[in-house]
Amino acid sequence: MNPTPILDDEHITKILQGITVPPQPQVIVDIHMEQAMPNPDIQRIGKLISQDVGLSGTILKVVNSDLFGLKNRMTSIEQAVQILGLQSIIRIMEGLSIKSEMNDETIVALGSFWDSAMDIASVAATIARAIGYQSPDRAYCLGLFHNCGVPLLYRAHANYQAVLEESYANPSPRVIDTENTQLRTNHAVVGYFVAKSWSLPADLCEVIAEHHSVENIFRNQAASYDHGKKTLMAILKMSEHICRLHQTLGNQEVDHEWDAIGTDLLAYVGLSDLDYDDITAQMENIGISGSGYYDH
Repeated sequence: MNPTPILDDEHITKILQGITVPPQPQVIVDIHMEQAMPNPDIQRIGKLISQDVGLSGTILKVVNSDLFGLKNRMTSIEQAVQILGLQSIIRIMEGLSIKSEMNDETIVALGSFWDSAMDIASVAATIARAIGYQSPDRAYCLGLFHNCGVPLLYRAHANYQAVLEESYANPSPRVIDTENTQLRTNHAVVGYFVAKSWSLPADLCEVIAEHHSVENIFRNQAASYDHGKKTLMAILKMSEHICRLHQTLGNQEVDHEWDAIGTDLLAYVGLSDLDYDDITAQMENIGISGSGYYDH
């Protein structure tokens, strides 16, 4: 492997051009505290970064760039941190912090987005292992990044929370159709372009774009849709339901999307209702899931 490139100010500026998702202020504080220790722990910093959508996306964008010349696009955030090293990580983080200063109102609005992203990523990696999916890192990555378009729409539209709640209350035929009608775009499309700008693998970008077209994928296109993407989509949708994303992000008690495709989806990955309940209970026991119950 070539020596790790040194990231100077010019490289940092180029990395941060275009679309950026704001980092969580608390994660920035925690990383700064670790950096200030006599012997900073790069593994702990990697774990902190892997809890944040904006920082993780930017780190992956760097290691997947031509500057590093990797053969395959990386999805392991902690491995990317090891490659970059502490000095480059801190420079990127400081650049992001300056670029995305937020007021208190925005930070509060994005709280449910940040919390749900971390939880869904953790659950997705657990489900991936439970069903024998060979790359839990990819499942974690999808869980963390699948809603990365949401914070950009929060910043662009003052009424976005109301639009989201209406979308989840009346998802007919898809959650994103209300956004399309009212905003002339939606978080899945925006998320696709964010993921592409971060140089995520093409299949992950495509699942992000399509993650609210699930009824079509699990019923109408059942035979023609790519098996690998469909498995990732199934892992994501199970994770969203376990974490009650419809409640944390959409402020709704009923997960209409799951009601429409849950049975078909579980059949596709070979899980019974009881298997799924067991996974839900495991997540509740370690404090990750929402209220921890499965709507039969």
